[in-house]
Amino acid sequence: MAVSGGVDSVALLHWLNTRGGLELTVAHFDHGIRTDSEEDRLLVQAMAKDYNLPFVYKEANLGPEVSEATARDARYEFLRLVAKDNNAQAILTAHHLDDVLETAVINLLRGTGRKGLTSLDNRKDILRPLLNVEKNQIYEYAKTNNLHWREDSTNQNTDYLRNYVRLNILPKLDEQSRREFIDIINTARATNVELDVLLLDDINEQSNDNKLNRQYFTSLPHNVAREIMAAWLRQHGVKDFNAKTIERLVVAGKTASPGSSHDVVNGVTLKLSNDHLALDRPER
Repeated sequence: MAVSGGVDSVALLHWLNTRGGLELTVAHFDHGIRTDSEEDRLLVQAMAKDYNLPFVYKEANLGPEVSEATARDARYEFLRLVAKDNNAQAILTAHHLDDVLETAVINLLRGTGRKGLTSLDNRKDILRPLLNVEKNQIYEYAKTNNLHWREDSTNQNTDYLRNYVRLNILPKLDEQSRREFIDIINTARATNVELDVLLLDDINEQSNDNKLNRQYFTSLPHNVAREIMAAWLRQHGVKDFNAKTIERLVVAGKTASPGSSHDVVNGVTLKLSNDHLALDRPER
């Protein structure tokens, strides 16, 4: 379980520990963004000792100027290594309902489309037990159980987009608007599952290994081609793309010359022939 020392993860760790029946390892990642971050680690380490749980941590020294994306990637890389070393079934995080709303707003601002609304969800390898729990409920639980946690001072820095959304956008929603937003996200989640099945069925009919039939692709309406391109990339483990990348690849797939190559992300390229679109990965 990822435990930062903040109220969310402290409350979740306490709740899971009282339930029993789980074999937990407490994992703490020190980004090295704040000078007082060692105190977070000491708090989490003491909790793990009190609960008689194994404790693992890493100091990254990323520095105060690090981007949210870089910090997140480094954290999850650490968590996956800990999970692998401990033969864990999954990583547990304390993301909650307010995080779901923040992430949806951020992704809408970034233009990530229908998937962005529902990107913060449970996965096979990452479980988030608090996704339906509001932040104020977590605070109440922590206070009721006399828990101790640390407040991250960088959470007030609105240079980070997530903090800006949390402090300046979501508070403007009244309760009814908030409920309606949650309903929209839940509806999108169900719709996305159904659409993904249909898209993958189409892709599997029109592809062979890492090659997608180009005649089929060029015949698609533009917006459908965008969805097919995104689903095809995800099917092959390519995930760190944005709306601009998808748009560029769709245009290339429909109009670029056979024999041309186009960057995707992380060294992956899209190669075109008369008959196919193919993904080429860098050698490791």
